[in-house]
Amino acid sequence: MPKVEHAPHKNGDVFVDYENKVFEDVKAQPGEKALVTFHTVAFEGSIGFVNLLQATRLIRKGFDTSVLLYGPGVTLGVQRGFPRLGDEAFPGHMNANRQIVKILEEGGKVYACRFALQALYGHGEQSLIPGITPINPQDVLDLILLARRDNAFILDTWTV
Repeated sequence: MPKVEHAPHKNGDVFVDYENKVFEDVKAQPGEKALVTFHTVAFEGSIGFVNLLQATRLIRKGFDTSVLLYGPGVTLGVQRGFPRLGDEAFPGHMNANRQIVKILEEGGKVYACRFALQALYGHGEQSLIPGITPINPQDVLDLILLARRDNAFILDTWTV
């Protein structure tokens, strides 16, 4: 049987060259916009949280950034907690909520489809994280078309 002869890894070890950035650090030109859409269920995978981080990064790069929560994506924008709203039931439980608050605090706009909120997931507007703007379901397409018309960078987040 083969014998392993190297020391086990320890905290602080590095496995990859995380400082080697290959591409230029792109910043927004004046007036550039970005739209990040979410048609994904909260906690169904990492994509919802990862692209909330991307939305935050777009804001910090200078883009006028909007986030659209529609379909199951509205589940990212509802207040949560256990046993009380705001309580973190397990580490990471409130990551999406905290990231949305950060997006709003840093000047991003967050919109949630009223149809999905009520008809699909049984929530009212009072369930949304404060600062999220509820919109008419017909505004979902118009927001995307406005972003397209404005030559905005659009990052679509879908899971099936």
